[in-house]
Amino acid sequence: MGSGRRKSSVAQVKLVPGVGNITINSKSASHYLQKDALSLYLIEEPLKTVSLEDRCDLIVKVHGGGLKGQAKAIQLGIARALSVYQPSYVSSLKEKGLLTRDARVKERRKYGLKKARKAPQFSKR
Repeated sequence: MGSGRRKSSVAQVKLVPGVGNITINSKSASHYLQKDALSLYLIEEPLKTVSLEDRCDLIVKVHGGGLKGQAKAIQLGIARALSVYQPSYVSSLKEKGLLTRDARVKERRKYGLKKARKAPQFSKR
């Protein structure tokens, strides 16, 4: 079991012995991610790093954010689940940067400004 976050997306990943099926919110991964090749690659990367893509199934629950943020959250969740499953995988996952959480989130809007930092146009007179 591993959890991952990215922006406002949160993913819970459960690793079970199987044949390599990935289920996201009770749908197949390609159907849920709308056959986006980059997102599918991101999800499979931790499994390929430790060469387990055909030996375990993944059951994922994810909510919040958009599809790209969800894919990155799932990737982190898978990497963390693998590190709990077999502690010897940590070094190879860390080497590829798969265990690092991307902490960048949207900055809040401040009063008097249009966005987080964008100010209204200045007029001298």
